[in-house]
Amino acid sequence: MTSELLASIAGIVLSLLFSYLPGLSGKFAKLDGGKKRLIMAGLILAVAGGAFGLSCAHIFPSVACSQEGALGLVKMFIMALIANQSAYMLSPETKEVYEAKYNVDYVE
Repeated sequence: MTSELLASIAGIVLSLLFSYLPGLSGKFAKLDGGKKRLIMAGLILAVAGGAFGLSCAHIFPSVACSQEGALGLVKMFIMALIANQSAYMLSPETKEVYEAKYNVDYVE
C-alpha cells in the first residue's frame, strides 16, 4: 500500500464522517461551500503538519524530517484533498443533510 493511497483513503474517510455522522453532518451541511472546503483543508493540513512535527520531535517517526519529507507531505496533502473533495461530491445526501441544506422536511 503506497503513501498516496493511504492519504487518499484518509481524505475519503474524513469526508464520509462529515457526510454521515449524525449531528455533525447536519451542522456541516448548513455551512456554505467555501467554509466546508476550508475546514476540510485545515483538518488535512493539521494532520500533515502534526505528522511532520511528531516525526521531527522523534515522538512518532512516520515522515523523514527533511526537505524531502516535507515535499512528500505536500504531495500527500494534495492527494488527500483531491480524494476528500471528490468523495464529498459523489456521496449521496442523507435525510439530515437534505433537511439542513434546504431547511425543509425530507420527502420520499
